[in-house]
Amino acid sequence: MKLDTFDIQLKAMKKFFITLFLAILAVGCGNTNTLPITEFSQEDLEDYTLLDVRTPEEFAEGHLENAVNINWYDTDFVDQLKVVPKEHTLYVYCKKGGRSAKASALLDSLGYKAIDLTGGYDAYKSE
Repeated sequence: MKLDTFDIQLKAMKKFFITLFLAILAVGCGNTNTLPITEFSQEDLEDYTLLDVRTPEEFAEGHLENAVNINWYDTDFVDQLKVVPKEHTLYVYCKKGGRSAKASALLDSLGYKAIDLTGGYDAYKSE
C-alpha cells in the first residue's frame, strides 16, 4: 500500500498535536504551591516549618524569624530533611527564588507539602 504525501503530513500533524497536548498537560501539573514572600505571615500557622535553603553564609547575613537553614547545595540535602516532620507544611525560600523553586519541587516529590515563597529574601528585605 502506497502512502501519498497528504497521509504522511496528516500523521505528522497528529503526532505534533498529541505531543503538544502532553507538553501542555505536563506544564499544567507542575508545582503551583507558591506564595509571594511579601505576603507570607507566620501568624496563625500551625504545624509548619520555615525552610531557608540558602548557604550558611547567606543565612548568617539575615533570615526570616524561626527559619531552619538547610543548604540546597549540600550533597546531603535530602538526608538533612529527616529532621523535618512530613506532616508539617514547609514554606521554602532562598535569595531570589531559583533554589526554593527547585527545592519545593523536590520536597513535593518526597511527599512533603511545600510552598515556595517566591521572590526570595531579597524581595522580603526590599519591602
